[in-house]
Parts: sequence; C-alpha cells; structure tokens
Amino acid sequence: MAGDQLARVALTVLVYARTDSALLAAVTFVSSVIPMFIGGVLLGGLADRFPRRTVMIACDLLRCALVLLMIVPGVPVAVLVVLLFLVTLASAPFTAARSALMPDVLEGERYILGQTITMTTIQFAQVIGFGAGGAVAGFLGTRTSLVADAATYALSAVIAVVWVRRRPSPRLEAGPAGGGGAGAGRGGFWSAAGYVFATPALLLPMLFGWLSAFYNVPEGVAAPLAATLGGGATTVGVILAAQMLGDVIGMLIIGRLVPPAARRRWMGPLAVGTCGVLAVFAVSPGTIGALAVLVVSGVFGGYQLAASAEFVEALPQEVRGTAFGLAQGGMSLGQGIVIIVAGAVADTVTPAMVIAVTGTGGAVCAVAVAVGWGRTRRAAEAGRKRLSPSSFPGA
Repeated sequence: MAGDQLARVALTVLVYARTDSALLAAVTFVSSVIPMFIGGVLLGGLADRFPRRTVMIACDLLRCALVLLMIVPGVPVAVLVVLLFLVTLASAPFTAARSALMPDVLEGERYILGQTITMTTIQFAQVIGFGAGGAVAGFLGTRTSLVADAATYALSAVIAVVWVRRRPSPRLEAGPAGGGGAGAGRGGFWSAAGYVFATPALLLPMLFGWLSAFYNVPEGVAAPLAATLGGGATTVGVILAAQMLGDVIGMLIIGRLVPPAARRRWMGPLAVGTCGVLAVFAVSPGTIGALAVLVVSGVFGGYQLAASAEFVEALPQEVRGTAFGLAQGGMSLGQGIVIIVAGAVADTVTPAMVIAVTGTGGAVCAVAVAVGWGRTRRAAEAGRKRLSPSSFPGA
C-alpha cells in the first residue's frame, strides 16, 4: 500500500505539472481507482475458485512486473497511466483474497481486533506513502517512486510465501452443494451479487462502505487544492496523508475502545459526520484549517471498521471473495466517478467548494443509509437475533 501511494502521488503530480489541468490530474489519480471496480466484478471470484494464498502471490508477482515496465526510460505518460490501470486491476483479486482469508484465521471479536490492526496498518502505510510520495516526487523524481513500488510487491509476495499457511480452495472446502443460504453458494458473480443485494445485513454495511466516494474527493483534487493553498508536491502529499492519519486514529478508537453494540449504533452518525464535516471547506480554510478538517473527517471514517465487521459476519465463507470483490469494486467505481466529476468542476470552481458540495451530498446519502441501518438493527434486536444471512431474507 505504501508503494502504491508513492507511485500514485508521483504520477498525479507529474501529469498536473505538465498539463496544469485539474481534470487530467484527477483522471490520472482515478486510473488507479476505477480498475478496482472492473477487477472486483470480473476477478474477485478467483479468490473463491482457487486457494487464496496462491491468488495473493500470483497477483503480487504480476504487479511487480508491471511496475518494472514503468521504469523503462522514455515511457510516455499515457503508457504509464495504462500500466497503472493494469496494476490496480490485478490488485482487485489480491484484496478479495486477503479480505476473505481473514475470517478463516480469526473469529468473533478476534476478527475485529485483527481488522483493527490490518486496516490501521494499511491506513498508516498510506499516510507514509502519501507523505513520502510528495517528497520523493519533488526531490528524487518519478522513477525512484516506481522502483520502491515494485520492491514492495516483491516483499509482499515473499511474506505470503513464508508466513501464510496453505489452505484448499474455498469451494472445495464447502463441498459441491455450497452453503450459506439460498443462491449464495452457486451461480458465480451474479448469484452472489443478488444474494448480497437481497440481504439487508450485507447490503447496508456495503452501502456504508460506498459512502467513501464522497469523503475521498479531496484525494482527487489534492494537486489543484495544494496550488490554491500556495504549496507544491510536498503539500499534495501532506493533504493526502491528513485524512489517512485521521482514519488511523478513528479505527484505533472504534476497534479498541468501543464495544460491539456501540459500534453498531454509531455507524450511522459517524458516516454522516465524516462527509458532513467537509462542508467547512465552503469558507475556504487555510492550509492548517484544511488539514484539520481532513483529519477530523478521517477520524469519523473509522466507522468503516464496524461496517466491515458487520459485512463479514453475515457472509457465507464460500462466496467471500466474490462478495468482497463486489463491495470493493462498487466503492472504487463510486470514488472514480465522483473524483472525475470533481476534477472537471475544479477547473472552473475552487477545489475547496467542490469538496464542500460533495461532502454535503455524501452526508445526505449517509442519512438515508443510516435510517435503513437503524431500522434493520432495531428489528434484529427486537427479535433477539444476530445479523446473519438466515435472519434477514425472511424477516
């Protein structure tokens, strides 16, 4: 993750420096986001068909090779963007496999603690990657960032080979009939997707995750925002790191200090807050104020840990990869669309106003999701049932 952010910042800064276009800078940034949707839909199911450890190793080696191609001297910017697209495409099955493997290793509240460690580590790696990415791009150039990115993929593959235990294919473990509810175990992506959308215990946590499309807009307009604040490449990295730092703090609080029942209750208010606080950008805060708002937004965004836990608790084992691919893919598609629109608008309207408007829109959507979640949670508590696949389709 740290290596990805190094490459992402370097390429975004490079394109904006050459074109002075917020739209093209946003398109470059999104080229490392949108493929997660395509990969999640088309390739996420690989984590259910093959041993998840094998999928992770193969994806790491492929991504390492693609990044090494970026280092070849004289590669045009357009080719770099395409290669970045392919690298991110290969990230989708890796993410699905890793996410689906976690509940096999840790169960119950141990899963929450494991997710806290995993997600805060990932967010911290993004903080380091974004922060260092701006400095590396400014002082050492794009190629150094890409060398570091390739090295991180090789290291990740070594970690999986040495420390991840071999397990059989999930569908071999589940047996030919599958399990986990009607239609969940067979029929591929569309069957699994239909099951997710028909099950409130899965759908609503997934929608909570998709709200990130609104509060991640500052990432897509970081370069023009830094320019309006009078900064350069280093400021871009700091802007990108601020919200991630808040995420780390928020997830540590949610994962370590908040009991399960409270996590479920607070998901809605925190989701509204993480988007709504961005409305402060309407008054065009200075650099310190902008960074403070982004950190607060990130802290509220710690609710994603609770949403992930609710999602996996209700998910059959043999379709985890496909379902995680759908959830991650939809999240990435939403982020890509919103960021491209924001980048286009930021060429004519101030980036701060773009962030304020999208944050307000996200808060409205978050209210709608929170209302549905509240009803679902109250119905489950009234019936003294766990939020599980067997509870909700017939409720």
